[in-house]
Amino acid sequence: MRWERGRRSDNIEDRRGMRVSGKGIAGGGIGAIVLALVAMYFGVDPAVVLNQAGTLAPTQAEQQPAAFSPEEEKLKEFMSVVLADTEDVWGTLFQGSGQRYQQPKLVLFSGAVQSACGFAEAAMGPFYCPGDQKLYLDMSFFNDLAQRHDAPGDFAQAYVVAHEVGHHVQTLLGVSEQVHAARSRAGETEGNALQVRMELQADCFAGVWAHHANKQRQILEPGDTEEALAAAAGVGDDRLQKQARGFVVPESFTHGSSEQRMRWFKRGMQRGDPAQCDTFKSAQL
Repeated sequence: MRWERGRRSDNIEDRRGMRVSGKGIAGGGIGAIVLALVAMYFGVDPAVVLNQAGTLAPTQAEQQPAAFSPEEEKLKEFMSVVLADTEDVWGTLFQGSGQRYQQPKLVLFSGAVQSACGFAEAAMGPFYCPGDQKLYLDMSFFNDLAQRHDAPGDFAQAYVVAHEVGHHVQTLLGVSEQVHAARSRAGETEGNALQVRMELQADCFAGVWAHHANKQRQILEPGDTEEALAAAAGVGDDRLQKQARGFVVPESFTHGSSEQRMRWFKRGMQRGDPAQCDTFKSAQL
C-alpha cells in the first residue's frame, strides 16, 4: 500500500503505556469481562456485550514510562495516514449529501483500556464505541490478524481501521441507533441477524473508503485487495466458530460468514457508493 506521502490525522489519542484498573464494573463485575472475551472469540462485537453488562465506574489510569520500537512508531504513523484517508473520503461523501462528517478519534492502547462502553482488554480486538465516538485499537492485534487469521499485510490492517470507521458512519447516519432499538425488541436469532447486516454494511463502507482513497491517491499496490479480502474472510463467523469449537452454528452469527464479508467489501470497493451498502434491504447477503 502506498501510504508514506499521505496526510497524517490529528485525531490519534495515544494511550499506550497507560495502566488501567478494571475494578468497579457496575452491574457486571468480572463476569462482564469474561462475557466480552468469549463474545469476541465467537465474533460478537464486544461493545454490544459491554453495553449490556453495564458501565465502568470511575477508575484511575497512570502513564507508565514506555519506549516504543521504530517499527511500532512507524505502524502508528501508518494508522494516522489511514485514519486521515477515511476523514477525507467520508468528509467529501457527507458534504456531497449536504451533511457534515464528524471525525472520530482513534485510541491506541496497550493491554487494556477504558471507554464509554466499559472496560476492554486487548484480547477483545479492535472496536468502536458509539458512546464516545472513538475507535479503540491495540496494535498487537495485527500480529493475531496475520498469524491466527492468516491475513498479513498493511492493507489488511487498513481494512480493520476502515471497518471500525464504518461503524462510526453508521452512528452518524442513525443506523446504529435504529438497529439497537430493533434488537431490543427482537429475539436472539432475529437480533443476531440484524447485527450481521450491520457488520456487513460496515464491511461495505470499508470497501467504499478503499475505492475513493485509491481513486484520489492511487494507494493500491498489487496484492493489496487480496490482503483486505483475506482479513475479511479471516474474521468470518463460520471460520471463527470452526476454529473455536469445531462446528458452525449459522443462527448464532453476528458478523457474517467469510464469504459474505468478502462479498460486501468487494461490493463497496467496486461501486464506491454508500447507497449500494444497504444490507438491511438486501434479500441476499
